[in-house]
Amino acid sequence: MDVKASIRWTDGYQLIARAGESPAVVMDSSEGKSGPTPMEMLLMGVAGCTAIDILYIMKKKRALLSGLEVNIAGERAEEHPKRYRKIHLEYVLYGRDLSSKAIEQAIELSKSKYCSAMASLNASFEHSYRIAEVEAS
Repeated sequence: MDVKASIRWTDGYQLIARAGESPAVVMDSSEGKSGPTPMEMLLMGVAGCTAIDILYIMKKKRALLSGLEVNIAGERAEEHPKRYRKIHLEYVLYGRDLSSKAIEQAIELSKSKYCSAMASLNASFEHSYRIAEVEAS
């Protein structure tokens, strides 16, 4: 499966990015601030990839999940190319009667088998999670 994307420079360091038929997104430098930097987009891609995995896996486990947040932080090397050396993901799962074991399994499956964004990076990954119990409605 091939994925194609294009980038178009607009002004300053601002770029308009589009993948396939998807809506365009704006990227910029850390000085321009009109959009996330490419390296921030990379982190968001990892968080989005693993979030979708967790949603699929928890649905398959019939978990009563009502919300999910993935907070991500990357530690970059000091020297160029300043790659991410370490990435920490915090998963916040909202729902009722969520099983710690099911969550740990879902995170491990995403990390070791399904998340192609994680597999594409040369970084070490750490994670933590917390459960936010939600009252029955």
